[in-house]
Amino acid sequence: MAVYLSIVIPVFNEADSVVQLYTEVKDVISRQNYSAEIIFVNDGSTDQSMEKLKKLAASDTPTVRVINFKRNYGQTPAMSAGIQYAGGQIIITMDADLQNDPRDIPAMVAKIEEGYDLVSGWRKPRKDNFLRRILPSIIANYLIRIVTGVRLHDFGCTLKAYRSDVIKGIKLYGEMHRFIPVYAAWTGASITEIATNHRERLYGSSHYGFIRTIKVVLDLLTVKFLGDYSTRPIHLFGGSGIFFMVSGSFIGTYVLYEKFRLHIFAYRNPLLLLAVFLFLIGFELVLIGLIAELVIRLYHESVSNPVYTVKDTLNLPASKSE
Repeated sequence: MAVYLSIVIPVFNEADSVVQLYTEVKDVISRQNYSAEIIFVNDGSTDQSMEKLKKLAASDTPTVRVINFKRNYGQTPAMSAGIQYAGGQIIITMDADLQNDPRDIPAMVAKIEEGYDLVSGWRKPRKDNFLRRILPSIIANYLIRIVTGVRLHDFGCTLKAYRSDVIKGIKLYGEMHRFIPVYAAWTGASITEIATNHRERLYGSSHYGFIRTIKVVLDLLTVKFLGDYSTRPIHLFGGSGIFFMVSGSFIGTYVLYEKFRLHIFAYRNPLLLLAVFLFLIGFELVLIGLIAELVIRLYHESVSNPVYTVKDTLNLPASKSE
């Protein structure tokens, strides 16, 4: 029987919440009469999460799928694995900590059925600590909107719905899951956003902090580079290199003018050293740009390697290519 809806849930040390989350999700898909599968990705949990997932898989074989990583790889690889294994026409991703509300799923599915390729959740109101979670999120979302031009309010909300053919064409690595809407926008996907219910965290503590904002900024630089220069890195490195070389040449010319017209000895002129440094830095940047061009071409011609290793699966094929 073909699966219409796949719900992907990364799990890391959420033993207290996975059973309740399963119950809530199962209730939603039963009420809506979806042909659905629930894919839990155990991301190297060190608590009882995997034991509870095994029991859920055994008790609900038609619906529950479990992917068990050999170790902790992070949320992005966990989401990537779940998405690649998913067989549904529509794929929903959500957190395992119960803060995302499964009752928002039908509204997101309805938006996909209207014709959108991606529906992003907007947590309203946020039920998190303002200084540790909300303020860093506001800053990060603002920076992402400005740099990428994708106008969403809440890139960090895991609760999203995707048309399968759109999300499966996006390769994820590092901690890039929050930038999926940006990647989708590059391919011409139609994107919308709906307000979703955000609930208090009942168990455990958040795995995120203010340091996350710094990582987001660094990832944002990567995304900007990939978006504007991934197929033409020479334009970035070469352009900067030419600027430095021209600047060094102008300064060097002025040093010669001072020597022959103003009789200022070059070895006593600090501008000479600046001119040499600028020219050499520029020359090196041009060389880096050329090397980057070669690397990019090799990258696009090579077959990408998986960013995770699956130990075993439950109610799924033993392996699945990336």
